[in-house]
Amino acid sequence: MDYRYGSHTVFKIQYHFVFVTKYRYKVLKGDVGLKVRELIRPTCEAFEIEILKGVVSQDHIHILVSAPPNLAPSEIMRRIKGRGSMKLFESFPDLKKTLLGTSFLGTGLLLRDFW
Repeated sequence: MDYRYGSHTVFKIQYHFVFVTKYRYKVLKGDVGLKVRELIRPTCEAFEIEILKGVVSQDHIHILVSAPPNLAPSEIMRRIKGRGSMKLFESFPDLKKTLLGTSFLGTGLLLRDFW
């Protein structure tokens, strides 16, 4: 088992997140999908969130992460989606028209134990 260590803690906390585009529009293909990956990685590194597995499909993203105990699942998603959405709209202004100028990603949260 791969445990992670903090200054006073030993932990193995894993979350499986699934988040979808608004109205399940298939916009995460090609350059947009690659850009999403490029945006998620540095955000996770900045907050000591380790990406164990991840898949970017055309209309949703699966990501399995290991996070420190001081970060709530909602906080993890807020940071990933907040930074990612803003920078993605800057890089691809046409997405705003497609998605009616509103938020980019919705969230379905699955918390499971992974062995």
